[in-house]
Parts: sequence; structure tokens; C-alpha cells
Amino acid sequence: MATLREIRRRIVGIKSTQQITKAMKMVAAARLRRAQDAIFKFRPYANTITHLLDNLISNISELNNPLIQVREVNKITLVVVTSDRGLCGSFNSNLLRFTEEYIKTELKNYYQSNNLEIVCIGKKGHDYLSRRKYPVIESYLNVFSNLNYEKSSEIISKLTNNYLDKKTDKVIFIYNEFRSVISQVVKTVQILPIQVEKKEETKISGLKPIIEFIYEPEKERILSTLLPKYLDVQMWRILLESNASEQGARMTAMDNATENAKELLKVLSLSYNKARQAAITKELLEIVAGADAMKEQG
Repeated sequence: MATLREIRRRIVGIKSTQQITKAMKMVAAARLRRAQDAIFKFRPYANTITHLLDNLISNISELNNPLIQVREVNKITLVVVTSDRGLCGSFNSNLLRFTEEYIKTELKNYYQSNNLEIVCIGKKGHDYLSRRKYPVIESYLNVFSNLNYEKSSEIISKLTNNYLDKKTDKVIFIYNEFRSVISQVVKTVQILPIQVEKKEETKISGLKPIIEFIYEPEKERILSTLLPKYLDVQMWRILLESNASEQGARMTAMDNATENAKELLKVLSLSYNKARQAAITKELLEIVAGADAMKEQG
């Protein structure tokens, strides 16, 4: 059985840890509010530019832009978005476990033939995948400590240039999408080539016909200008989603840690009181026994 001193040391240590986790929860909650506000404000813009692109593509007969044209896939770039810091529950572990499974199943042939390259955004992904000898060719660290649109644009520009130079034939992102404070979903999305669906005009009665817009200048010029902006928007949205997911996961994890510390303190306090009571009882018994012995001798 643990001594009173050992129990006291554990109680002091857990109280200190509880103060840290409580403070981290409050910091994560403040950051989550800002991150949540940013992603909620940006989603309508991202959805609108996607809708505009879909409508524009539906009105172009031949799509010759290299960012859209599908070509034979010889090499794939996989971009894995994780956090730079830990203490955020299963935020990173779930994503990295999914990434490994995805590589070994969906990208198995490319991985085995050395035609898969990995770009990491976040220190946790870099450390995990590099340690396991996956083909990490580039890493962007500490992106989320000062998240800004310029860095996002720099990353997607480099990926786009590699695609246009035919150094890679497909770019896929794996990231956490923010659903709520307690829910983050691992998502995969193909960024390049840009996936499009040409919508045919419906003739089913009762449905609204597709509205035809008049474009000025010509549609092809607008498309060539819109596509890089669309890629910038998608990249920025992925980073915002991941950032909000990380803060939500960290706040939840720290809240659970604080509650667990509270429960553990209750158990240790009970053990401490029992041990203290037993020690006092033992001392009383020893005093009584000593007094009885002195009476017998007297």
C-alpha cells in the first residue's frame, strides 16, 4: 500500500496537471471560436466559386485547359495535413492510420513501384511518415502557428507547377474536415486534375431549366483565370477545416483530461484519508497498549 507521502505527492502532481489541462482547454476554446468563425464565413465563398465553375464548364463544348484535362497517371502526389503539436486526442492518429491504409490499398501499385510521393503539412505527419520510411519529399512545418493565405497560396502554387511540368499526374489531399467540436471526419479529395462534371440540360417536366449566363469576355478566358483562383480557394479551405478540427479535438481532449484528473483526485483523496485514519488508529492502539503495559508493571 502506498504511503501517505507518496499519495500526497501524487495529489500535488495531478492538481498541477489539472491546472495545465484546464488552461489549455480555455486557450483551445478561444482559438476554436476564431477558427470556427473563419471556416463558416469562408464556406459560402468556396461553394459559390465551385458553383460558378460548374456552370461555366457546362457551357463550354471543349475543355482544353491542362488543369482539367485528364491524362495517364504515372505518378501521384499525396498531401497529408496534420497538426504541428500533440495533445489533441485522436486527431492525428486517426488521420495517419487512415493514410497508411489508403497507401496500402488505393495507392498500393504506385507505392510499390516508387511512383508515389508524399508532401506533409504539419510536423506530426512528417515525423510519423518519415520514421516509417514513406517517400516524404517535402514538408511544411509550423503552418498553423501563423496560418495565412499567402502560405496557402505558396503551397498550392508549387503543387500546381509540378503538375503542369508533368512531375506528377495527380494530387490528392487527406485532411480532417470540421463537423463540430466533438466530430472531425477524415476526408480525401483530388485537387489536380480538377474534377468536373458537365451537366446536361434536363428535360424532365417540373424541374427548373438551367439558367444560361452571358459571359464577357469569352468563357475560355474566364475559365483560365478562374481555375487558379479555384485551387487557391480549395487549398485555403482545407487548411481552415484542419485548423478548426485541431482546435476542437484539443479542447475536447483537454476537457476529458481535466475531468479524469478530477475523478482521480477523488480516488486519491479517499485513499489518503483511509491511510491517514489507519495510521492514527495504529498510533492510538500503540498508546493504549503502552499505557496498559505500564499499568501492569506498576
